[in-house]
Amino acid sequence: MLDLKIYDSKDEIAWCPGCGHFSILDGIKQTLAELEIKPHEAVIVSGIGQAAKMPHYLKANGFNGLHGRALPPAQGIKIVNKDLKVIVVGGDGDAYGEGGNHFLHAIRRNLDITQIVGDNQIYGLTKGQGSPTTFLGQVTSMQFEGVMQNPLNPLAIAISAGATFVGRAFSGDKETMVKVLKEAVNHKGYALVDIVEPCVSFNKVNTFKWYKDRVYRLPEEYDATDRAKAMEKALEFGDKIPTGIIYKEEGKPVFEDLHPIVKDNPPVVDREWNVKNVEKFLNEFK
Repeated sequence: MLDLKIYDSKDEIAWCPGCGHFSILDGIKQTLAELEIKPHEAVIVSGIGQAAKMPHYLKANGFNGLHGRALPPAQGIKIVNKDLKVIVVGGDGDAYGEGGNHFLHAIRRNLDITQIVGDNQIYGLTKGQGSPTTFLGQVTSMQFEGVMQNPLNPLAIAISAGATFVGRAFSGDKETMVKVLKEAVNHKGYALVDIVEPCVSFNKVNTFKWYKDRVYRLPEEYDATDRAKAMEKALEFGDKIPTGIIYKEEGKPVFEDLHPIVKDNPPVVDREWNVKNVEKFLNEFK
């Protein structure tokens, strides 16, 4: 196991005290350390939001992009350098709201990347309006009469869309979180890990205690390869919330192995480049 300190950033952390993001940050560091992935071997990609500040607080390659647009550059990074461990980090609004379309098509492409979503069921950066996972009827800083849209179930969507790895964790259970994250990062294919967590400033409903009273670990005998059973567990969110590896499918071809340019050539970053290689294309614009 590598020393956790090698992932420490010098940037001052701007999250609220008690925010679940602190635990998720520690969980990602421990995951990388236990898998012995060095900072230069990983890239953390994010969009905009409180959870999306993660690249600033973790020493590794990082890319901080636009709101909801973390997956496109993450997939581009993986295509040009398939040897990197690509980890996408964001919140539920960033990932499932603005980024909802990219979420679906990342599942279809099945690139070998991991998407971690800090799901606090609220928009934290923009001060507490309802997110795609906020409960129907929940009163927020913007929805004074309660949210009037049904919440998305991202795990059920991912399984039905064909995701090859779907997991859930709780920010208050670091042991399960790291176990799921390690499996997700090692999984060959698109992996989603939805981590439920409290927003101590703007979500007074889904508090740490609210989650603590409801989450439970899936038993050892649970078969994560049973897609029908996985869908049942994905739909179980309310009085009980299962955590662990909900669904896992091995052997599905990844995009990198299907695309001949990526599959049959060294990573783009390792190839020799010369302006003459593109002259014929530039000449077309004369």
